[in-house]
Amino acid sequence: MLFVYPAIFHKEENSYWVEFPDLEGCHTYGSSVNETMEAAQEALAAYLLTLLEQEKAIATPSDISAIHTDDGFSSLVSCDINQYKDTKAVKKTLTIPSWLNDRAISMGINFSQVLQEALLSKIQA
Repeated sequence: MLFVYPAIFHKEENSYWVEFPDLEGCHTYGSSVNETMEAAQEALAAYLLTLLEQEKAIATPSDISAIHTDDGFSSLVSCDINQYKDTKAVKKTLTIPSWLNDRAISMGINFSQVLQEALLSKIQA
């Protein structure tokens, strides 16, 4: 699943460091903007996976236009946690009404994808 959070990048001498205002303690650094962005994506993914594994709430990302900084610049940072976590599929059996099953099949809905998206949405709420 893709997550996008605003971040603040700061320059200090010949390096950069980045912080996520919505995620206390989530920060990293690099020697260039590109390196720092890569490190920020990895730090964001690790932070969010840790929250999920510990069954803690995940903060809702702030609107980037609400982020103000005097000594740096703000940018959105994204990460796809699926590339970092165990993506082994687990088979689940469930029951739904027949009419709902028929309607979903006629629309070509992928049941597994819908269930995954709904579960992630519920977890993040």
